[in-house]
Amino acid sequence: MEGVLTTQARVLGALVLRETRTAFGDTQLGYFWAVVTPTLSTLVLVLIFSTVGRAPAFGTSFALFFATGVFPFQAYSKLSNSLMTAINSSRGLLSYPLVKETDILLSKYILISLTYLMIIVVFFSALIWLGEATFPIHIEKCATAFLMLTLLGLGAGVTNAVIFRLWPTWKQLEAIISRPLFFLSGIFYVPSEFPTHIVRMLSWNPVLQGIEWFREGYYGNYNSVVLDKSYLLTVTVTLLIIGFFGERLYRKKSVR
Repeated sequence: MEGVLTTQARVLGALVLRETRTAFGDTQLGYFWAVVTPTLSTLVLVLIFSTVGRAPAFGTSFALFFATGVFPFQAYSKLSNSLMTAINSSRGLLSYPLVKETDILLSKYILISLTYLMIIVVFFSALIWLGEATFPIHIEKCATAFLMLTLLGLGAGVTNAVIFRLWPTWKQLEAIISRPLFFLSGIFYVPSEFPTHIVRMLSWNPVLQGIEWFREGYYGNYNSVVLDKSYLLTVTVTLLIIGFFGERLYRKKSVR
């Protein structure tokens, strides 16, 4: 059993390194720009909204409030979208006996999650250095919320990958369906600002649940009116089961 786990870890490590070189090139500068580009684009958005006089929905720093929403959302969105086509784009790797479809998916999940973790660390460190933010009050809650959102993205991404392999049109349809999530996930607002029936509808969005959890951890005095950790966990586990079970069924069907 230990030998199998060691081999699996080596396969994943090799795939992560390959994915890193494919996505960012062979130089460290490539990965550096992968971290800096989202950071700078978010900074530009912050400057635009600050210039037009937009006040944060919570706290005193719009940059901090926006960052606690947009980066967790982007991590989920990137995973959900990128994993959809991960197997098709890396089909050549399946010629190696040790490499399975799940290895390709997990290696991409690891790389994207670590990249966005680095982005979050860099951006929030810059805000703290500039005096726009304080250190997270409950950093363990922020870490748990981020982990849950990446696992939610993994579940959604693997499920999307299975549907995409059965029905290629799903890629375009999923892009249309998921687009409103940017506005429904609480990036710009606090759910408690809305009437009860709106809050009830928003609470069905698991991405919003993860962002609310992240904000509760960062601010300390942020009390979410919609956060239901058990609901987020249930949706995440359900998507993971559906995704990986569906991928396994598809793999067996393809072998026959």
